[in-house]
Amino acid sequence: MQKRISILGATGSIGRNTLDIVAAFPERFKIVAMSAAQDSAGLAELALQFHPELVAIADTKKAEDLEARLHGSSIKIVAGAEAAIEAARVEADFTMAAIVGFAGLAPTLEAVKSGRAIGLANKECLVAAGDLFMATARHNDARILPVDSEHNAAFQLLSDIPSAAVKTLTLTASGGPFRTMSLQDLQSVSTAQAIKHPIWSMGQKISVDSATLMNKGLELIEAHHLFSIAPHQLDVIVHPQSVVHAMLSLTDGSVLSHQAPPDMRGPIAFCMGWPERLAPDMPKLDFAEVGKLEFFQPDRDKFKCLALAEAAMQAGQMAPTILNAANEVAVAAFLAQSIGFLQIAETVAASLDYWAGKAEFSAAPSTLEEIIALDASFRSHTSDILAKKA
Repeated sequence: MQKRISILGATGSIGRNTLDIVAAFPERFKIVAMSAAQDSAGLAELALQFHPELVAIADTKKAEDLEARLHGSSIKIVAGAEAAIEAARVEADFTMAAIVGFAGLAPTLEAVKSGRAIGLANKECLVAAGDLFMATARHNDARILPVDSEHNAAFQLLSDIPSAAVKTLTLTASGGPFRTMSLQDLQSVSTAQAIKHPIWSMGQKISVDSATLMNKGLELIEAHHLFSIAPHQLDVIVHPQSVVHAMLSLTDGSVLSHQAPPDMRGPIAFCMGWPERLAPDMPKLDFAEVGKLEFFQPDRDKFKCLALAEAAMQAGQMAPTILNAANEVAVAAFLAQSIGFLQIAETVAASLDYWAGKAEFSAAPSTLEEIIALDASFRSHTSDILAKKA
C-alpha cells in the first residue's frame, strides 16, 4: 500500500530531495499535496511530474502563473497566506515539513494535529514554539521524525538507550566556510562567501546560519525539545568532514556515534520509510578515502551566535522565540547587504538584552497566537535596531 505524502516546501532543497526518494520508490509513495512560497515555475514542474491532488503557493501574485502552467490538469490550486495550511490539511500518512523559518510553524502544527508522521526539517518550529509543538504532537499521537542529519543521527542513537544512561548528546558542526578565518577578517566577508558552504548544498538563510554557527545553536534547542534532554547535557563539537553527525556519551564511559555520508537523502529516506529502512542509491562511506576525522572545540568568542543560542536555551521562556525572530531579521538584512556579517550576532544580542530588561516579557507564550504576536513584536523591534544603526 502506498503512503500518501505531502510536502510543505516542495521546491527547496529538502523538498526536492524528498521527491527524489519518491521517484526512486514509486510503488511505496504517492504525492498528494505540495506547497511553495513563490516559485510557481518550480512548483508547476514538480506538480506535472508527480500529479498531487493539491498545490499551494503563498504568493498570490504568482497564482495566475501557476494556474496557466497547470491549465488542463485536474490539480487543485490554492494561494495566499493560508495556502500551506490548506495543503497540510490534505489527508496524508506522512508530511515533510520543509518550509524555511518561522513561516513553517503554523502549517506544520496543522499537519501535527492530524496525528500523522511528520518529517521535521524545520527547526524553527521547535526553537520558537518547542513546548507547544511537542505537546500538540503528544496530544494527537503524531510521530515527529527529525530530518536534520544531526537529529536524525541522535534519534537512531537514542532509540534503544534508557534516558538514565545518557550523559551527553553532542551534535557535530562542519564549522562553515569561515572556520579558520580570523575575527578581523570576518568583518569584511561577503554574502557570496557566507552562502558558499564547504560541504552541504542548502538555501541562503540556513547557509548564513551555518556560517555564524547560529544553525548549530538552533539545533541544540531543537534537540532539547525533541529528545527531552536537559540543556547542560547538550554540546557541540566542530567536525569539518561532516561524516560523524552525532555522538552519545553514556554514564558507563561509552561513546556511541553515528556516521553517514553528508547527503540529506539518507535521513529523508529513513524518515519516509520508518519504521522500515529503505535502501536508496547512496554513496558508500569509504573511511580510507575520508582519511581522517577531525574534531575541534567551537570558538564561541568568534562565533557569538552559538553562545547566544545556548544562553537562550538555558533561559527558556520567551528567549528562544525572540532569538529566532531577531536572527531571521538580521540574516535577511545581511543577505540584502544592509549590515555586515558580525552585525548579525550584535543585532540578536541587542534584541535579547531588550527582552531581559522588560518584566512584561517574562512569561513564556503558551498559544500559537501568543507566539506569533511575540515573533512579530521582536521582528519589528529588531528592524528598529537596524534602522537606528543605518
